[in-house]
This record gives sequence, structure tokens and C-alpha cells, in this order.
Amino acid sequence: MGLATKLERLGDRAKRLVAGSSLGGKNHYCPMCDKHSARFLDFGVPPRSEVMCPHCSSLERHRLLWLFLKERTDIFTRTGGKMLHVAPEECLRDHFAKQFAGDYLTADFLVSNVDVKMDIQDIQFPDETFDVIYCSHVLEHVDDDRKAMREFRRVLKKDGWAILLVPISAEKTYEDPSITDPEERLKHFGQSDHVRRYGPDYVDRLRVADFVVTETRPSDLTDVAFAEKARLSEGNTIYFCTRGD
Repeated sequence: MGLATKLERLGDRAKRLVAGSSLGGKNHYCPMCDKHSARFLDFGVPPRSEVMCPHCSSLERHRLLWLFLKERTDIFTRTGGKMLHVAPEECLRDHFAKQFAGDYLTADFLVSNVDVKMDIQDIQFPDETFDVIYCSHVLEHVDDDRKAMREFRRVLKKDGWAILLVPISAEKTYEDPSITDPEERLKHFGQSDHVRRYGPDYVDRLRVADFVVTETRPSDLTDVAFAEKARLSEGNTIYFCTRGD
């Protein structure tokens, strides 16, 4: 289930009431919306304590991504280019749409409020279409993630780059295609619509798909004090992928 869907289920009125009690104060800082808060909101099942910005609804991985994009890429200074954003998060969507203007494409297989319905195992675009691809917390839902990775590489331009994020929740990637019952998937994979748990060996899958991968963690971008104030998690990693050809 995507972040937007989860937020919708909270109910707009409930969100406003909870967020309103958190807006004053400067205990936490969100680099995405450049705003301080007395506290961040709990989020997830089971809930992670104080991880969601009450102003823009960003989570730990979004704020880490934002720092990475500003410090390690030219995404906010470049002119031109075409971007593919899979399962677009609302906290990022407007920023990317503004930067890429008419060349920003949103895609999803399930929801309707996107530009195209897309199965990332069979992307309906020609080779070398996109300069930038961003896909976060989707591959763990996909039956053939290796095929999806190859598809991302195929539609990425030779001088382009992709950021492909997944949750890392195991010591080694674990999957079993015979497990199809939602309750069993919840038990084995942590969520009823997940088909695997990724471990740190996720990066090896990306490299087998012929990506050149750079891994970046919060400690590579900022100090401990800022990471705590922005509620960044050292468990989150940016996987920056290029074609290398």
C-alpha cells in the first residue's frame, strides 16, 4: 500500500487534528519543506515513533532522498530532461513536476491518479527514454523484481541515473513464490502485499541487472545532530544507479 493511500485512510480531519498539535516548536526540522515542528508524527504498522513531518508528510527515506538530491545530483539546477516517477509520493510530486515541467511522468499499476498505468516488469516505453527514474518501495511488491530492474535499465538513457529504493528488513533477501496467501505473506514478508524481504544483498541484484550502484547513508551526508533533528534513520540507504556503458 502506498503512502498516499495510507494517509487517506487516516481521514483528513484526524490528520489535521494530530498535525496541528505538532506544528509549534523547533525540536525537529524537515529539509524538504524547510519547516520546524515540536514533534513529528508516528507512522507505520507497527508505528515508528516521530517519523512523519506534520507539514509535508515526508518520511525518513524522503528526507534522506532530498538531502542526497540536493548535494549529490543536479536535479534542481539542470535544464531539460525527462523523469519517470513510479508510485509517486505527494510530498515529492509537486517538486519534481515543477522541475521537469511537461517532461515529468508519473506511473503506477494500481492507483488511477497518475499519468500512465504501468507494470514495471514490462515498461511500455522505448529504450533510453528517461534521464531520471525514481522508484521507492515498489520492488518488494513485484513478482519478478529482476525483470523490473532490467526494464528500468533499458529505458534509462546512457548518461541518466535512477534511484531505486526498497525497505531492508532481513539479513539476506528472502522470497518464496509459493507463498501467495495474504496472511502468510504478512507473516513471512511483513506485509500482506509483499512478496519478499530484502537484505543488504539487494545491491547485488541491481548489479546483476548491469547497474553501477553507489550506496549512500545519512552519515555520508550529514552529522549525527542534524540526522536526529531531521529524524533520519541510518537504516535507510540511497541506491544510486547508472548504466555504466
